[in-house]
Amino acid sequence: MAQISTFSCDEPVNLDPDRIVVLYAELGQVAAERVLSAAMEDLAVHLVAIQMAVLDRQEQVILRGLDELGRLARQVGMRVLSQVARDLADCVTREDTVAQAAVLARLVRIGDRSLTAVWDLQDMRG
Repeated sequence: MAQISTFSCDEPVNLDPDRIVVLYAELGQVAAERVLSAAMEDLAVHLVAIQMAVLDRQEQVILRGLDELGRLARQVGMRVLSQVARDLADCVTREDTVAQAAVLARLVRIGDRSLTAVWDLQDMRG
């Protein structure tokens, strides 16, 4: 009989609070909240667009989406999400479809958790 192992994919979200503090200090509360809200919406759109481009095997669309997602993630202090976007771009460039599937799943998990964490942070501030 084969032994089955389970793998837990419960990676903690790592937001850079200093980056968010800088946004509020530089822009003020109202403008910073607008920037964060717009970035969160854009990140969610990019996550879906990247997933659709992967299904359609549109390499250039995937790479452009990952570049934009990484830039937005860095802007709002989502360092891990930005790094995973770079990791996925590497997989796409190397045409490693097995790694690409695994890293895409990680990108979606971290993206969802990161978006939730920032929305929760905004709720606490409001």
